[in-house]
Amino acid sequence: MNRINQKLNESHKLLSIYFTAGYPNTNDTVTIIERLEKNGVDMLEIGLPFSDPLADGPTIQASSTEALKNGMTSELLFEQLKDIRKTVSIPLIIMGYFNPMLQYGVEAFCEKCQEVGIDGLIIPDLPVDVYHSEYKSTFEKYGLINVLLITPQTSEERIRYIDSVSNGFIYMVSSASVTGSNSGFGNTQTDYFKRIADMKLENPQIVGFGISDNETFTQATAYGKGAIIGSAFIKHITTNGIETIDKFITSIRPKS
Repeated sequence: MNRINQKLNESHKLLSIYFTAGYPNTNDTVTIIERLEKNGVDMLEIGLPFSDPLADGPTIQASSTEALKNGMTSELLFEQLKDIRKTVSIPLIIMGYFNPMLQYGVEAFCEKCQEVGIDGLIIPDLPVDVYHSEYKSTFEKYGLINVLLITPQTSEERIRYIDSVSNGFIYMVSSASVTGSNSGFGNTQTDYFKRIADMKLENPQIVGFGISDNETFTQATAYGKGAIIGSAFIKHITTNGIETIDKFITSIRPKS
């Protein structure tokens, strides 16, 4: 069973962290992964930097720009991750845009993901129809889960279609905005979370966009299986350094 599915079967609410590979420094990638696992994070999204990250707000865009300046590429990321499964057991997902994968070669990229122990991919600009007709069999051949996104504007018909072609979790974008642009959830978001929960989908939902502290993590996981934090984590390591990762995680999910 894929590590993502194993993790989704656990009873507690999941905390997933997004960070940009090669940021703050080129060789921080593995250290960040190991420290996040050590501090109890359930799942990780490793951001593959891209020059035109359309879904990302200014914080992640800036980290992506810096990582590219640091020399981060798909090849370098795979090189950094070649021994990651000797020290890390939690699910690892690469989040990136389709262009770098296309340039690398989709099958070659998927094969490399399997080789280093990646469990899934999140590709915001790969339409579900194109994925389903052209790439699903390749992803499955290499044991990769493709995590698809829904927003408050996604129709019920399309949500059910996305659910039918998914085999892990659905990334529930909390609002129609870029990452890092909201703080706190109002009634509109809560109603949306409840509406999706009431659809009784086959795949659990993990909420992303707008989660930055314990309060928003609690709100986001009231109806969903877990929550993803990206911009707030990147802001923290930008200001405080990667040595203080433990403080950030404890602020989100205090140790019992």
